[in-house]
Amino acid sequence: MFQGSIVAIVTPFKNGQVDLEKLRELVEFQIAGGTDAIVPCGTTGEASTLDYDEHMEVIKTVIDQVKKRVPVIAGTGSNATAEAIELSQKAKEAGADGVLLVTPYYNKPTQEGLVRHYTAIADAVAIPQILYNVPGRTGVNMLPEAVARLAPHRNIVAIKEATGSLQQASEVIALCNGQIDVLCGDDFITFPMMACGAKGVISVLANIMPNTVASLVDAFFAGDLAKARQLHLDTLKIGNAMFIESNPIPVKTALGLMGKCSDELRLPLCPMGEANKAKLAAIMKEYGLI
Repeated sequence: MFQGSIVAIVTPFKNGQVDLEKLRELVEFQIAGGTDAIVPCGTTGEASTLDYDEHMEVIKTVIDQVKKRVPVIAGTGSNATAEAIELSQKAKEAGADGVLLVTPYYNKPTQEGLVRHYTAIADAVAIPQILYNVPGRTGVNMLPEAVARLAPHRNIVAIKEATGSLQQASEVIALCNGQIDVLCGDDFITFPMMACGAKGVISVLANIMPNTVASLVDAFFAGDLAKARQLHLDTLKIGNAMFIESNPIPVKTALGLMGKCSDELRLPLCPMGEANKAKLAAIMKEYGLI
């Protein structure tokens, strides 16, 4: 249902407030660059520091600006199942095409707890749902066997697999046997994960290089593996630079250097250290981004 180059879009701020004008401009930048779908309020969108009203305002603004040109997949995950249900329902009412649901963070549920959490959301809200496994952020790894138990649910259509492990991604693909799609959650392994059967990527790098990420994915699905492989290798350096500090610090800094939006973050995230900022700028110059 959702495939290709999908951007986990940043949330721009200005003087402590969400900069809706810049958000709309970033949406246009993505669509012009060939991005296939947009995810507002994911990890990269600093959802964890948005209050409830801001969270919904960002989702509604992206939906309004997109105007059905590409799917909008709203980040509505929470470590409280009831809150995830409420956010998902509100996103559905706002016109989202799907929702992205991160595994509950901090409270570290068991595998059985994860299955019950996602089943409750899928039973309660009739909208296409993407599971999101990112143990480096949440402290819990949803194992392939748990994903396979959830895959038959009519409302669960995909998983964003962000363990960085090709082995785990391959096991999910094998166990689910086509019942749900797998999307890469780490830019540095988009090409090898698609070779294993992933349907695309939910990308950080696409924030600054939408054309390139879209070209990589498009080349793969067109059967031009040589081009896709070369783009994979060519983007490793800039892709790695997006994680020299905690995401989204580097990508927001990069967008600021490009003049696309402010590099403002919300505490506890803080501006990039000067040494790393100089490294990032030098790499961006190599790629002709600034």
